Amino acid sequence: MKWNTSSKEFENFLKFERNLSENTISSYVSDLNKLINYLVDKKINVNPNNIKTSDLRNFLYEQSKKIKSRSQSRLISSLNVFFNFLILENLLSENPIERIEHPKIGFKIPTTISTSEIDLLIKAAGKNQNNGTRNEAIIEILYSCGLRVSELINLKISDLFFNDNLIKILGKGNKERFVPISKIAKKLILNYINSKRDLIKVRKGEEDTLFLNNRGTKLTRVMIYTILNNLAIQIGLKKKISPHVLRHSFATHLIENGANIISIQKMMGHENIVTTEKYLHVKKKHLIDSVLKYHPRN
Repeated sequence: MKWNTSSKEFENFLKFERNLSENTISSYVSDLNKLINYLVDKKINVNPNNIKTSDLRNFLYEQSKKIKSRSQSRLISSLNVFFNFLILENLLSENPIERIEHPKIGFKIPTTISTSEIDLLIKAAGKNQNNGTRNEAIIEILYSCGLRVSELINLKISDLFFNDNLIKILGKGNKERFVPISKIAKKLILNYINSKRDLIKVRKGEEDTLFLNNRGTKLTRVMIYTILNNLAIQIGLKKKISPHVLRHSFATHLIENGANIISIQKMMGHENIVTTEKYLHVKKKHLIDSVLKYHPRN
């Protein structure tokens, strides 16, 4: 089997059988293409079903000169999924990358902002005469529901179950989950719908999309980043801001106030509890900071 053929079949497998999101599929395929391009550049004549572990070690060594440990680890994971796919298809008997260890990755505490900083962002957003009500609702829902940016821009009006204080989220791999929504978030969303969205001429096919731009179409990921960064500049926020920082803040503040980690896992749509457990380290840091700040011996 040739690389191009196996790459296409791998992409179809991720899309139709694994039901992964476009962004995740793109990452897997991009990592596989790095290997394919390396083999072409080095004129190494091997196919997917006869590549050796030594070839992969040499490839990863070359990559280590250009990318950080975290990216190297993701690369190994992507190739591991690819070779396991070949085994599943009976095109390979043994995974050649299975014996290669992941590089050690230092733990990085997620960046967060305080509730007062979030309040300042929302207050600044409300001063925009054109899209203030929309942007207020966007920031509040990103923070109070812990959404990913892709989940936010794809949110539908039909996903709002306000009588039950819930919203339905379509997460990674098209997996649905229900997340509680606060009274403040409900109020801001209804304010946006009634005062702004109902006045927009909505493009065909976007009738059910909640957050729209002035042309009546769905907002892009880039637009959400732009909105947040412009507001951060307005309030003099020194930290780097993004939708994921608000998502991190959502989980961190819940942990700090005693929320159950299993509940947080479900609300954030984490498939693996290990992903959620990184916020336990944030709690430890919070406790240490509290002791250093308030203990009389300090």
